[in-house]
Amino acid sequence: MKSLALIGALASLAFISAAEAPANYQSFGGVTADSNPVTTRHYEAALKHCRPEAINPPRGTREVGSLRYSAALRACLYRQGYLDRGSFAYPANLAFDHFFGL
Repeated sequence: MKSLALIGALASLAFISAAEAPANYQSFGGVTADSNPVTTRHYEAALKHCRPEAINPPRGTREVGSLRYSAALRACLYRQGYLDRGSFAYPANLAFDHFFGL
């Protein structure tokens, strides 16, 4: 049972995209981060705040391309008020996009 949980956790991390593009994020109000210059500046400020946290242990890692860095960056951006845009957040969800209707 523990091995199945470990395999499931590793598989879920494998499908995390490393997107930092503003088009992939939206605020809690549903406004995309690239919709106008003001929200883009706010997103860039949040990204500037989150990158040092994501690159330093214990939350992140110095390997910028790793899944741990992506997860730490994504978690920090969520705390700053930016979340992923549904099926665009994870590549695995794109196959099921027509089921979700996003």
